[in-house]
Amino acid sequence: MIERQEELIESEVPEEIAQEEVFELSLRPKSFDQYIGQEQIKKALKVAISAAQKRNESLDHILLYGPPGLGKTTLAHVIANELKGNLKVTSGPAVERAADLASMLTSLEDGDILFIDEIHRLPRSVEEILYSAMEDYVIDIVLGKGPSAQNLRLDLPKFTLIGATTRFGALSSPLRDRFGIVNRLDYYKEDEIEKIINRSAKLLEIKLQKNALEQMSKRSRLTPRIANRLLKRVRDWAQVHGDNTINDEALNETLSILEIDQKGLDASDRRVLDAIINKYNGGPVGVSAIAAATGEERQTIEDVYEPFLIQLGFLERTSRGRKVTERGYLHLGVEPPKDMQSTLV
Repeated sequence: MIERQEELIESEVPEEIAQEEVFELSLRPKSFDQYIGQEQIKKALKVAISAAQKRNESLDHILLYGPPGLGKTTLAHVIANELKGNLKVTSGPAVERAADLASMLTSLEDGDILFIDEIHRLPRSVEEILYSAMEDYVIDIVLGKGPSAQNLRLDLPKFTLIGATTRFGALSSPLRDRFGIVNRLDYYKEDEIEKIINRSAKLLEIKLQKNALEQMSKRSRLTPRIANRLLKRVRDWAQVHGDNTINDEALNETLSILEIDQKGLDASDRRVLDAIINKYNGGPVGVSAIAAATGEERQTIEDVYEPFLIQLGFLERTSRGRKVTERGYLHLGVEPPKDMQSTLV
């Protein structure tokens, strides 16, 4: 699995890989200049990379966290390109044994970058190997069992670890403290999403009308991954039913099929709000109860739906659970309780 991922990064994309992978790779920025948004993070990383290169040292280990789809993996690729180093990719769930991680670490060379996605899902026994690897660039391997067991210490090359996670709080304190650079990726602004969609459309050689571009940016949940996914779906409709031009008709028909409203909420988002309002009187209610009422997993609600609903002001967290706000009621066309009603327009 890891070897195949490295092929996609270090060589040309094979013709037989899935079309979805080709789509994502074709839109992925290669440098900070091409990477749109997250300006403060880019400034800080540029300084850190330049300083490390001048000192001829490896870059400090980097932790990127935030909601899914904001560009953590893409940023890792950009950092590797800027460092002109080889990037090796894996994920927390894929590294099941300590031996798996030890094998990866010993295969690295000076200046290489190891990217671990969803790093919070590393097993504890695997995570503990990272402590000495990140701090002292060594790993300890135990050979044999019982009284005859021997400890072997192996030196590692000076590498940079980039970890990405959607659940910053799930990281253990010892691991979190070993990252020299910690950055939180925030939701994008609408004008930044417009630039991302426009760039992707040019790369895919798609004609895109201005009004459709503006409306698409408003429905993309302020998230680049969703913006590119929506662009792909609208492109499909335009190629099948239109003249290969993304206009208002193509966008509106696609949004209707996908059940995406004017704020970017899909059927699942609205189902969460609707369940809290109709089954729990608007809340407060616990996440487990919301998961049971909607048929969604608790983690999906916390990582995917809840952050965006809170960002829009439709949902709030309280000490007793989640609660739909007045804005949330109004968005669904439901009259808020009298004690909640205000002059909000």
